[in-house]
Amino acid sequence: MEANMEVVYERVCGIDVHKKEIVACLITGQRKAVTKKFGTLTKELREMAAWLKEERGQIIAMESTGSYWKPLYNIFELEGMEAMVVNAQHMRAIPGRKTDVNDAQWIAKLLRHGLLKASFIPDKEQREYRELTRYRNSRIEERARENNRLQKMLEGANIKLSDKISDITSQSANNLIRLVIEQEELSAEQVANARHNRCKSSVEEFLDAMTGIYIAVTTRVI
Repeated sequence: MEANMEVVYERVCGIDVHKKEIVACLITGQRKAVTKKFGTLTKELREMAAWLKEERGQIIAMESTGSYWKPLYNIFELEGMEAMVVNAQHMRAIPGRKTDVNDAQWIAKLLRHGLLKASFIPDKEQREYRELTRYRNSRIEERARENNRLQKMLEGANIKLSDKISDITSQSANNLIRLVIEQEELSAEQVANARHNRCKSSVEEFLDAMTGIYIAVTTRVI
């Protein structure tokens, strides 16, 4: 069956990516398959890229396994080598695989005959923007969770500070919460000095709102 199929690329490499090991299968124009194993350190990835360049590999394909493919793709991109990332489910749906063919060799054979469909990978600049955006969103979500946790703790202690200050994370709120934590009894002078002078509520209203019952919790790492 394979002998009757059109050859799209003469010299291809299929890569099976794992966490600690990479298996690369190079098929040359003479249809000779050479399989090599490499580690996943950057210097080892560069060794693999140098080997493929020396063997004049035209194109490389690998599965989109977790995030393990990303360092490989980055190396190939920096070296100016054509590489594609393919969906594992799509590849496994293609019939004709023999039981004695390993993943890297199967990827190489499919690639050689143009049977693999590349997943969309944004360019380096777009990937960097995406990483920054994801990190920013995660920080925003984390901050929101911490704010909600603080609000629940204050409500549990019957401290109605949020009724007097719209932003529980503002400087005034931080100063007043610190007073609650550090002082057993609050004075009007302390509250007046801690709150912002533009707060609409009076010092007496703040004192009433900040009077509560709370239990200090100590966390110990064992």
